[in-house]
Amino acid sequence: MFGRFISVSLFAILVMLTGCATRTKMAFESDDGKLTEKSKPVFLMTATIKNTYKTSWQPKLKVVNVEKANAKDATDRLNFTMDEKAKAESDDPAIGSNYFLRLELDPGNYEIVGMSSLASTFPINAFFFAPLHAGITVGEPGVYYLGHVNATVRERQGDEFKAGPSIPLIDQAIAGASGGTFEIEVIDDFVKDEALFRSKFNALAGVKITKALLPTFDRAKAQAWWQAH
Repeated sequence: MFGRFISVSLFAILVMLTGCATRTKMAFESDDGKLTEKSKPVFLMTATIKNTYKTSWQPKLKVVNVEKANAKDATDRLNFTMDEKAKAESDDPAIGSNYFLRLELDPGNYEIVGMSSLASTFPINAFFFAPLHAGITVGEPGVYYLGHVNATVRERQGDEFKAGPSIPLIDQAIAGASGGTFEIEVIDDFVKDEALFRSKFNALAGVKITKALLPTFDRAKAQAWWQAH
């Protein structure tokens, strides 16, 4: 019975992480992948996620949530899932976990809604959501750099948006998801990130990477979205 409870809990968290969306692989998962003139545009970004509030519970990124403008159904909502190439994870709160994200998109207007993470140590499974709500316009083929996102959980003050849902009550409270909030910044770390991406992904050899930086994080927008949901 207890094992069944754990399985059901994990299934519920998986549903929260994926929602009504299309599971999508990131670019360059295959070592022999190559970019051509007909390849879809690819958007690169790095992210660091850490928990400085409840330091024993470090979130691990599972999904980057992206939506087409005026999304209506699951086909308009893309959940980019982590592969092994994306991960440089740590349980050290001073370092956090780092990720190399590669979003391959058809032309159009999109919003990077946020990043869904999980902190899990038996028997606790806690869900975190770092909002971004950053719009991007996808046009010509090429490779574009969106920037580096620092997403750090700190103690929540007043009515600030929570770092995750309140339920399940015990799990979310213990890990700091319901009692914490995310402090988020977007920075231009192009020189460092370009070198790292090129060292990790052979498909980028000889390919120009163009800056297309995300806007500064809009905390008021994230707060309004959280209150509406």
